[in-house]
Amino acid sequence: MARTQAADYDERRAKIVHAAAALFAARGFASASVAEIAAACGASKSLIYHYYPGKEDILFAVMEGHLAALLAAARAVPDGPAPDRLRALAGALMHEYAGAAARQKVLLNELDQLPPERRARIVAEQRAIVATVEVMVAEIAPALPPRQRFAAAMLFFGMINWTHTWWNPAGPLGPDAIAQQVAAIFLHGLHAS
Repeated sequence: MARTQAADYDERRAKIVHAAAALFAARGFASASVAEIAAACGASKSLIYHYYPGKEDILFAVMEGHLAALLAAARAVPDGPAPDRLRALAGALMHEYAGAAARQKVLLNELDQLPPERRARIVAEQRAIVATVEVMVAEIAPALPPRQRFAAAMLFFGMINWTHTWWNPAGPLGPDAIAQQVAAIFLHGLHAS
């Protein structure tokens, strides 16, 4: 007879991913062990392996879950003029980043730890998010050639993706203030912020 799934199955998986993200961000994927993840969850190693076959599977879940939230935020941006959509996207992303500094750090620093097929899936999801900004850039500055549109989109993400290294969500500038400043600098230059 097949084993039934626990009522809190998804909650336990999320707890494992949360603990692993913190450990991977602090110590690096290679240095963090499944035993440490289990200890952080107050669980046994065997329980961790019940939910995830291996440490690499947990790493993939950290990245994929984070990107799913970012993609959902990008797709939820309301229709309207491109500058308004860009401002809304900056705000949506900053709100996602506000509680996900460890996941963002793992995504940016540990991608090479995944095997090629999983890495390709993560990169495809990242590119989908970048493509949403490229479309906005094309509408805002239609004379820009495609390579420059891509560069502009990457510059936007360069401003926003690394906020986890310096921004304090509990500090005087909340996610909306940061998002507004990013959008203003991106759209109008530093003098406009």
